[in-house]
Parts: sequence; structure tokens; C-alpha cells
Amino acid sequence: MAILFALGSAFFYGVADFVGGLLSRWADPTTIALIGQFGALLLSLAAAPFFPAPSVELADLIWGAVSGIGTGMGMVFLYRGLSHGSMSVVVPFVAVGGTALPVLIGVTVLGDRPTVPAWLGIVLAIPALWLISVTKNGPQGSRAAGTLDALFSSIGIALQYIALAQAGAEAGLWPIVAGRVAAALAILPLARPSSAKLRGIGTRTVLAAALTGGMAALALTLYMLAAQLQLMSIAVVLSSLYPVLPVVLGITVLGERLTVRQLVGLLSAGAAVGLITWS
Repeated sequence: MAILFALGSAFFYGVADFVGGLLSRWADPTTIALIGQFGALLLSLAAAPFFPAPSVELADLIWGAVSGIGTGMGMVFLYRGLSHGSMSVVVPFVAVGGTALPVLIGVTVLGDRPTVPAWLGIVLAIPALWLISVTKNGPQGSRAAGTLDALFSSIGIALQYIALAQAGAEAGLWPIVAGRVAAALAILPLARPSSAKLRGIGTRTVLAAALTGGMAALALTLYMLAAQLQLMSIAVVLSSLYPVLPVVLGITVLGERLTVRQLVGLLSAGAAVGLITWS
């Protein structure tokens, strides 16, 4: 069940990234991200009473809030890096760093001990994320500029995963709720779009952005459930395979071409899932 939760998390994260990426072409990306967090907050607040929460400790809410700060940090630096850096470095750096750091913390600090097949899956999955996410090369100068932002973004994503995994199972969805409040507060000071960019945000865009945030909240919920039933390092790796879906949707919906590197990455990701599931 934990494997299915983690893969479900990757699925909904992938859909959210794909739709959010399309919306960000038409309107201010940071504003789209902020609306998404409000949508995620509304969904998690509506769903929280239906999830058993016999014991909601202050520590659980704090871990959820720290996770939300990581979400806000990850998104802000990702958009900042993409605004002046090379996508061919920023996106794969964030995907790999946001996966490798939690695995490292899980093994060295939290005492995770994956099986041999699971280790093989992790070793395959991390470079697979890079190959799936990488695009054509950009200018060397912009690549150097985007790398630092990508590093901070990957730390934020890693913090999101690590902190949320520490929330107790008896707290229900309330850590997710606390995280969405913290994420919105982290993004709010940076959401200052020009009037020209605001004109691109109509009712449909707002609803779509809110729905995208709801899907991201669902993805986080499934990840949290997976981390409560499985080693965090395994849950993170499987949940982080979300770049697979935007690539597949880009090919099938937008008519984009699959590169050789992406094909190798997709095959490696499939093999990684097989090895982790086998373990």
C-alpha cells in the first residue's frame, strides 16, 4: 500500500506541475503558486475532519509548518532560477537535489536501511530524474546564475519531504493544513505582479490554479501516508518520480518530441520502481 501511495503522490504532483506550467505561461508564476496554496488550504481544511486525528500534538503542526516553509522556499527559488537561469540545469538540479538530500538524511540521521534491491532502485532513480528533466543546453552564464537558485530550491523541496515525514500518523491531515498556511505566508511577500501580468489572471485561471494546488495537496497527503508506512528514503524516491508525467503529457498532449536522454531516463525510472517494489 505504501508503494501505491507514493506512486499516487508522484502522479498528482506530475499533473499539478504540468497544469501549473501551462498556467504560468499565461500569468505571473508566483501569483499562480500563491493561488495554488490557497486552493490547497481550502481542500485540506475541507478534508481534514474526515480523517481520524485522535492526537494532534503541537510538534505535528510545527513539522507541518516547517514542511510548508520548505514548499514555499522551493517554489520561490525555482521560479527565480527559471527567470534568469538555464532550464536545462535548474529543473534537473532541483529534481535530483530534492530527492538525494532526503535519502542522505534518512540513511545517515534517521536510520533508514533500504534493502539491496531498494538501493539499486534509488541508484537508478536519481540519475533517471536528471535525464527525464534535462532539456537543451543554455548559455554558460545563465547556467551558473540558475545553479545557486536551484540549490536553494532543492533544499526547500528536501525540507518539505523530511519535515512532513516526521509528523505523527495520529495527527491526521492537520500537518498538511499547517503546511499550506506556512507555504502561503512564505510566498505572499514575493507575489507582486505588475498590472499587465494580473490582466492574464481571469476566473478560469484562478479556478485552475486553485485546483492545481489542491492536486499538490493531495500529492503531499499521499506522500505523508507513504512515509508513515515505509522508509522515508523510499517514499521520497517514488514520490519524486513526478517529472515522468509532464514528459509523457508533453509528448501525448502537446506533441513534444522525446529525446534519447529522456527515453533512457523513463526506462531507468521504470526499472527503479520495479526494484523498489520487488524489495
